[in-house]
Amino acid sequence: MTDTPPTLSRWQLNAYGRQHLTLVQEPMPTPGAGQILVQVAAASLNYRDLLMIDNGMGMPFTAPWTPGSDMAGRVLAVGDGVKRWRAGDEVISTFFAGWSDGKPSPDVFPLGGPGPGVLATHMLLDAQWVTAAPATLSPAQASTLPCAALTAWFALIEQGALRAGQTVLIHGTGGVALFGLQLARLHGARTVVVSGDAGKRAQVLALGATHALARDGDWVAELHELTRGQGADHVLELVGGANVERSVQALAPGGRLSVIGVLDGDRMSTSAYPLIRHQTVLQGISVGHRRALEDLVRAIDVNRLTPTIAATYASSDLSAALDHLARGAFGKIVVTF
Repeated sequence: MTDTPPTLSRWQLNAYGRQHLTLVQEPMPTPGAGQILVQVAAASLNYRDLLMIDNGMGMPFTAPWTPGSDMAGRVLAVGDGVKRWRAGDEVISTFFAGWSDGKPSPDVFPLGGPGPGVLATHMLLDAQWVTAAPATLSPAQASTLPCAALTAWFALIEQGALRAGQTVLIHGTGGVALFGLQLARLHGARTVVVSGDAGKRAQVLALGATHALARDGDWVAELHELTRGQGADHVLELVGGANVERSVQALAPGGRLSVIGVLDGDRMSTSAYPLIRHQTVLQGISVGHRRALEDLVRAIDVNRLTPTIAATYASSDLSAALDHLARGAFGKIVVTF
Protein backbone atom coordinates (compact mmCIF):
# COMPACT_ATOMS: atom_id res chain seq x y z
CA MET A 1 0.00 0.00 0.00
CA THR A 2 2.53 2.56 -1.15
CA ASP A 3 1.55 6.22 -0.83
CA THR A 4 -1.19 5.27 1.64
CA PRO A 5 -1.37 7.49 4.75
CA PRO A 6 -1.01 5.80 8.15
CA THR A 7 -4.44 6.95 9.36
CA LEU A 8 -7.94 7.58 8.06
CA SER A 9 -10.71 9.93 9.18
CA ARG A 10 -14.34 8.95 9.48
CA TRP A 11 -17.57 10.31 10.89
CA GLN A 12 -19.06 8.05 13.53
CA LEU A 13 -21.96 7.85 15.98
CA ASN A 14 -21.87 6.44 19.48
CA ALA A 15 -25.57 7.22 19.96
CA TYR A 16 -28.43 8.30 17.72
CA GLY A 17 -28.74 12.01 16.93
CA ARG A 18 -26.72 14.44 14.82
CA GLN A 19 -25.31 15.98 17.99
CA HIS A 20 -23.41 12.72 18.51
CA LEU A 21 -21.59 12.78 15.14
CA THR A 22 -17.84 13.03 15.68
CA LEU A 23 -14.88 12.97 13.29
CA VAL A 24 -12.32 10.44 14.48
CA GLN A 25 -8.86 9.29 13.36
CA GLU A 26 -8.06 5.59 13.09
CA PRO A 27 -5.15 3.46 11.86
CA MET A 28 -5.31 2.64 8.16
CA PRO A 29 -6.51 -0.96 7.70
CA THR A 30 -5.05 -3.52 5.32
CA PRO A 31 -7.45 -5.36 2.99
CA GLY A 32 -7.97 -9.01 3.80
CA ALA A 33 -8.84 -11.80 1.40
CA GLY A 34 -11.59 -10.69 -1.00
CA GLN A 35 -11.44 -7.06 0.19
CA ILE A 36 -10.36 -3.75 -1.32
CA LEU A 37 -9.18 -0.54 0.32
CA VAL A 38 -10.88 2.49 -1.26
CA GLN A 39 -9.93 6.14 -0.92
CA VAL A 40 -13.28 7.94 -0.84
CA ALA A 41 -13.44 11.03 -3.06
CA ALA A 42 -17.10 11.96 -2.63
CA ALA A 43 -20.24 10.74 -0.89
CA SER A 44 -23.80 11.79 -1.72
CA LEU A 45 -26.47 12.02 0.96
CA ASN A 46 -29.94 10.49 0.92
CA TYR A 47 -32.95 11.27 3.11
CA ARG A 48 -32.45 7.78 4.52
CA ASP A 49 -29.15 9.00 6.01
CA LEU A 50 -31.00 11.60 8.05
CA LEU A 51 -33.39 8.97 9.38
CA MET A 52 -30.59 6.54 10.14
CA ILE A 53 -28.63 9.19 12.05
CA ASP A 54 -31.70 10.34 13.98
CA ASN A 55 -33.22 6.99 14.98
CA GLY A 56 -31.75 4.11 12.99
CA MET A 57 -35.10 3.44 11.30
CA GLY A 58 -35.78 0.74 13.87
CA MET A 59 -32.53 -1.14 13.30
CA PRO A 60 -30.48 -2.28 16.29
CA PHE A 61 -27.66 0.12 17.08
CA THR A 62 -24.09 -1.12 17.25
CA ALA A 63 -21.57 1.53 18.32
CA PRO A 64 -19.48 2.99 16.87
CA TRP A 65 -21.23 3.30 13.54
CA THR A 66 -20.55 5.34 10.37
CA PRO A 67 -23.48 6.55 8.21
CA GLY A 68 -23.73 7.00 4.44
CA SER A 69 -24.26 4.49 1.62
CA ASP A 70 -23.28 6.21 -1.65
CA MET A 71 -19.68 6.95 -2.54
CA ALA A 72 -17.22 7.28 -5.41
CA GLY A 73 -13.53 6.62 -4.89
CA ARG A 74 -10.31 5.01 -6.03
CA VAL A 75 -8.97 1.57 -5.18
CA LEU A 76 -5.69 1.86 -3.25
CA ALA A 77 -5.00 -1.80 -2.52
CA VAL A 78 -6.57 -5.23 -3.00
CA GLY A 79 -6.52 -8.33 -0.81
CA ASP A 80 -5.72 -11.89 -1.73
CA GLY A 81 -7.98 -13.44 -4.32
CA VAL A 82 -9.36 -10.17 -5.73
CA LYS A 83 -9.39 -10.33 -9.54
CA ARG A 84 -12.01 -7.71 -10.47
CA TRP A 85 -10.02 -4.69 -9.28
CA ARG A 86 -6.53 -3.32 -9.08
CA ALA A 87 -4.98 -0.23 -7.51
CA GLY A 88 -6.03 2.93 -9.34
CA ASP A 89 -9.46 1.74 -10.48
CA GLU A 90 -12.30 4.25 -10.01
CA VAL A 91 -15.34 2.67 -8.36
CA ILE A 92 -18.74 3.45 -6.86
CA SER A 93 -20.46 1.57 -4.05
CA THR A 94 -23.49 -0.63 -4.43
CA PHE A 95 -26.30 0.34 -2.04
CA PHE A 96 -27.02 -3.27 -1.06
CA ALA A 97 -24.08 -5.43 -0.03
CA GLY A 98 -24.32 -8.86 -1.57
CA TRP A 99 -27.15 -8.28 -4.08
CA SER A 100 -25.46 -8.93 -7.41
CA ASP A 101 -28.47 -9.85 -9.60
CA GLY A 102 -31.90 -11.47 -9.59
CA LYS A 103 -34.01 -11.42 -6.44
CA PRO A 104 -32.38 -10.34 -3.16
CA SER A 105 -31.55 -13.05 -0.67
CA PRO A 106 -32.49 -12.57 3.00
CA ASP A 107 -28.86 -11.86 3.95
CA VAL A 108 -28.29 -8.74 1.80
CA PHE A 109 -28.04 -5.45 3.69
CA PRO A 110 -27.57 -1.77 2.87
CA LEU A 111 -24.38 0.17 3.46
CA GLY A 112 -24.61 2.98 5.99
CA GLY A 113 -26.61 0.85 8.40
CA PRO A 114 -26.42 -1.93 9.22
CA GLY A 115 -23.47 -2.26 6.83
CA PRO A 116 -20.33 -0.07 6.94
CA GLY A 117 -20.80 3.61 6.14
CA VAL A 118 -19.00 5.65 3.49
CA LEU A 119 -18.55 8.99 5.30
CA ALA A 120 -14.84 8.43 5.69
CA THR A 121 -11.62 9.23 3.84
CA HIS A 122 -10.93 5.51 3.34
CA MET A 123 -12.87 2.28 3.83
CA LEU A 124 -12.55 -1.46 3.48
CA LEU A 125 -15.15 -3.12 1.28
CA ASP A 126 -15.83 -6.55 -0.07
CA ALA A 127 -14.65 -6.49 -3.68
CA GLN A 128 -18.18 -7.49 -4.80
CA TRP A 129 -19.76 -4.42 -3.19
CA VAL A 130 -18.56 -1.91 -5.81
CA THR A 131 -18.80 -1.41 -9.54
CA ALA A 132 -16.81 0.64 -12.02
CA ALA A 133 -17.52 4.37 -11.93
CA PRO A 134 -18.75 6.11 -15.11
CA ALA A 135 -15.86 7.40 -17.20
CA THR A 136 -17.82 10.53 -18.12
CA LEU A 137 -18.63 11.75 -14.58
CA SER A 138 -16.63 13.41 -11.83
CA PRO A 139 -16.42 11.60 -8.48
CA ALA A 140 -19.00 14.00 -7.01
CA GLN A 141 -21.41 13.24 -9.84
CA ALA A 142 -20.72 9.50 -9.76
CA SER A 143 -21.41 9.34 -6.02
CA THR A 144 -25.08 10.23 -6.66
CA LEU A 145 -25.81 7.00 -8.55
CA PRO A 146 -25.89 4.04 -6.08
CA CYS A 147 -29.23 4.86 -4.41
CA ALA A 148 -31.26 7.63 -6.10
CA ALA A 149 -30.33 6.99 -9.73
CA LEU A 150 -30.49 3.21 -9.43
CA THR A 151 -33.90 3.41 -7.73
CA ALA A 152 -35.33 5.36 -10.67
CA TRP A 153 -33.61 3.05 -13.17
CA PHE A 154 -34.86 -0.08 -11.41
CA ALA A 155 -38.46 1.18 -11.30
CA LEU A 156 -38.66 2.45 -14.86
CA ILE A 157 -36.18 0.38 -16.88
CA GLU A 158 -35.21 -2.82 -15.06
CA GLN A 159 -38.70 -3.64 -13.77
CA GLY A 160 -40.89 -1.29 -15.79
CA ALA A 161 -39.50 -1.84 -19.33
CA LEU A 162 -40.21 1.81 -20.13
CA ARG A 163 -40.87 2.47 -23.83
CA ALA A 164 -40.71 5.57 -25.96
CA GLY A 165 -44.02 7.44 -26.11
CA GLN A 166 -45.22 6.32 -22.68
CA THR A 167 -46.19 8.80 -19.95
CA VAL A 168 -44.33 8.90 -16.62
CA LEU A 169 -45.84 10.72 -13.64
CA ILE A 170 -43.25 11.77 -11.06
CA HIS A 171 -43.96 13.11 -7.59
CA GLY A 172 -41.64 15.74 -6.16
CA THR A 173 -38.20 17.04 -7.06
CA GLY A 174 -35.86 14.99 -4.87
CA GLY A 175 -32.98 12.85 -6.07
CA VAL A 176 -35.03 9.87 -7.28
CA ALA A 177 -37.57 12.17 -8.93
CA LEU A 178 -34.99 14.12 -10.92
CA PHE A 179 -33.17 10.98 -12.04
CA GLY A 180 -36.57 9.55 -13.01
CA LEU A 181 -37.18 12.64 -15.12
CA GLN A 182 -33.80 12.39 -16.83
CA LEU A 183 -34.01 8.65 -17.47
CA ALA A 184 -37.59 8.86 -18.77
CA ARG A 185 -36.57 11.58 -21.23
CA LEU A 186 -33.58 9.46 -22.24
CA HIS A 187 -36.01 6.71 -23.24
CA GLY A 188 -38.34 9.02 -25.18
CA ALA A 189 -41.13 9.18 -22.61
CA ARG A 190 -43.45 12.07 -21.79
CA THR A 191 -42.77 13.31 -18.25
CA VAL A 192 -45.23 14.95 -15.87
CA VAL A 193 -43.88 16.23 -12.54
CA VAL A 194 -46.13 17.14 -9.59
CA SER A 195 -44.67 19.63 -7.12
CA GLY A 196 -45.99 22.00 -4.49
CA ASP A 197 -43.27 24.57 -5.19
CA ALA A 198 -43.76 26.93 -8.14
CA GLY A 199 -40.03 27.62 -8.34
CA LYS A 200 -39.22 23.93 -8.56
CA ARG A 201 -41.90 23.41 -11.19
CA ALA A 202 -40.08 25.99 -13.29
CA GLN A 203 -36.80 24.17 -12.64
CA VAL A 204 -38.09 20.78 -13.80
CA LEU A 205 -39.46 22.36 -16.96
CA ALA A 206 -36.01 23.84 -17.58
CA LEU A 207 -34.56 20.36 -17.00
CA GLY A 208 -36.80 19.01 -19.75
CA ALA A 209 -40.06 17.90 -18.12
CA THR A 210 -42.96 17.86 -20.57
CA HIS A 211 -45.40 19.24 -17.97
CA ALA A 212 -45.28 20.39 -14.34
CA LEU A 213 -48.46 20.36 -12.26
CA ALA A 214 -49.26 22.00 -8.92
CA ARG A 215 -49.74 19.61 -6.01
CA ASP A 216 -52.60 21.66 -4.56
CA GLY A 217 -54.51 21.50 -7.85
CA ASP A 218 -56.53 18.64 -9.35
CA TRP A 219 -53.46 17.07 -10.92
CA VAL A 220 -55.27 13.77 -11.57
CA ALA A 221 -57.81 15.51 -13.81
CA GLU A 222 -55.10 17.63 -15.40
CA LEU A 223 -53.01 14.56 -16.19
CA HIS A 224 -55.94 12.80 -17.85
CA GLU A 225 -56.64 15.93 -19.89
CA LEU A 226 -52.99 16.12 -20.99
CA THR A 227 -53.06 12.45 -22.03
CA ARG A 228 -56.50 12.65 -23.69
CA GLY A 229 -58.04 10.47 -21.01
CA GLN A 230 -55.40 7.76 -21.13
CA GLY A 231 -53.53 8.42 -17.87
CA ALA A 232 -49.93 7.62 -16.88
CA ASP A 233 -48.21 4.39 -17.85
CA HIS A 234 -45.78 4.70 -14.93
CA VAL A 235 -46.01 6.53 -11.61
CA LEU A 236 -43.02 7.09 -9.33
CA GLU A 237 -44.82 7.28 -5.97
CA LEU A 238 -42.44 9.18 -3.70
CA VAL A 239 -44.99 10.65 -1.28
CA GLY A 240 -46.94 7.72 0.11
CA GLY A 241 -49.91 7.93 2.46
CA ALA A 242 -53.12 9.30 0.99
CA ASN A 243 -51.29 10.30 -2.19
CA VAL A 244 -51.21 6.66 -3.31
CA GLU A 245 -54.97 6.58 -3.99
CA ARG A 246 -54.72 9.61 -6.28
CA SER A 247 -51.77 8.05 -8.06
CA VAL A 248 -53.88 4.94 -8.71
CA GLN A 249 -56.57 7.21 -10.19
CA ALA A 250 -53.95 8.76 -12.48
CA LEU A 251 -52.83 5.43 -13.98
CA ALA A 252 -53.61 4.25 -17.47
CA PRO A 253 -55.03 0.74 -17.99
CA GLY A 254 -52.17 -1.68 -17.44
CA GLY A 255 -50.17 1.07 -15.74
CA ARG A 256 -47.44 0.50 -13.18
CA LEU A 257 -47.28 2.17 -9.75
CA SER A 258 -43.79 2.07 -8.19
CA VAL A 259 -44.01 2.69 -4.45
CA ILE A 260 -40.70 4.19 -3.34
CA GLY A 261 -41.20 6.94 -0.75
CA VAL A 262 -43.36 7.23 2.35
CA LEU A 263 -42.90 10.87 3.35
CA ASP A 264 -46.63 11.24 4.08
CA GLY A 265 -46.99 7.90 5.82
CA ASP A 266 -46.44 4.18 5.31
CA ARG A 267 -50.12 3.19 5.26
CA MET A 268 -51.95 2.88 1.92
CA SER A 269 -55.69 2.84 1.35
CA THR A 270 -57.34 2.61 -2.05
CA SER A 271 -60.23 0.85 -3.70
CA ALA A 272 -59.36 -2.49 -5.25
CA TYR A 273 -61.79 -1.96 -8.13
CA PRO A 274 -59.61 0.29 -10.32
CA LEU A 275 -56.65 -2.02 -9.70
CA ILE A 276 -58.67 -5.00 -10.89
CA ARG A 277 -60.45 -3.21 -13.72
CA HIS A 278 -57.27 -1.65 -15.15
CA GLN A 279 -54.99 -4.62 -14.38
CA THR A 280 -52.67 -2.29 -12.50
CA VAL A 281 -49.17 -3.41 -11.53
CA LEU A 282 -48.30 -2.34 -7.98
CA GLN A 283 -44.62 -2.78 -7.13
CA GLY A 284 -42.42 -1.84 -4.22
CA ILE A 285 -38.97 -0.59 -5.17
CA SER A 286 -35.99 -0.81 -2.82
CA VAL A 287 -33.07 0.52 -4.90
CA GLY A 288 -31.67 -2.37 -7.02
CA HIS A 289 -28.89 -4.88 -7.63
CA ARG A 290 -25.32 -4.49 -8.88
CA ARG A 291 -25.99 -5.71 -12.41
CA ALA A 292 -28.65 -3.03 -12.88
CA LEU A 293 -26.20 -0.44 -11.55
CA GLU A 294 -23.68 -1.59 -14.13
CA ASP A 295 -26.34 -1.21 -16.86
CA LEU A 296 -27.10 2.29 -15.58
CA VAL A 297 -23.42 3.26 -15.65
CA ARG A 298 -23.14 2.14 -19.27
CA ALA A 299 -26.24 4.13 -20.22
CA ILE A 300 -24.86 7.24 -18.52
CA ASP A 301 -21.52 6.95 -20.30
CA VAL A 302 -23.09 6.40 -23.73
CA ASN A 303 -25.64 9.22 -23.36
CA ARG A 304 -23.52 11.54 -21.18
CA LEU A 305 -26.31 12.06 -18.67
CA THR A 306 -25.31 14.58 -16.00
CA PRO A 307 -26.74 14.25 -12.46
CA THR A 308 -28.29 17.33 -10.87
CA ILE A 309 -26.27 18.40 -7.83
CA ALA A 310 -27.77 21.04 -5.54
CA ALA A 311 -24.66 21.70 -3.47
CA THR A 312 -21.26 20.28 -2.57
CA TYR A 313 -19.81 20.50 0.94
CA ALA A 314 -16.40 19.70 2.36
CA SER A 315 -16.45 16.70 4.68
CA SER A 316 -15.72 19.00 7.62
CA ASP A 317 -19.06 20.73 6.88
CA LEU A 318 -21.14 17.56 7.21
CA SER A 319 -23.52 19.26 9.66
CA ALA A 320 -24.33 22.00 7.13
CA ALA A 321 -24.81 19.39 4.41
CA LEU A 322 -27.29 17.47 6.57
CA ASP A 323 -29.13 20.73 7.38
CA HIS A 324 -29.45 21.43 3.64
CA LEU A 325 -30.74 17.92 3.04
CA ALA A 326 -33.32 18.34 5.81
CA ARG A 327 -34.57 21.63 4.29
CA GLY A 328 -35.11 20.00 0.93
CA ALA A 329 -32.93 20.44 -2.12
CA PHE A 330 -33.41 20.47 -5.88
CA GLY A 331 -30.89 17.77 -6.68
CA LYS A 332 -28.35 15.83 -4.68
CA ILE A 333 -26.24 16.98 -1.74
CA VAL A 334 -22.62 15.79 -1.99
CA VAL A 335 -19.83 15.71 0.57
CA THR A 336 -16.25 15.66 -0.73
CA PHE A 337 -13.09 14.33 0.91
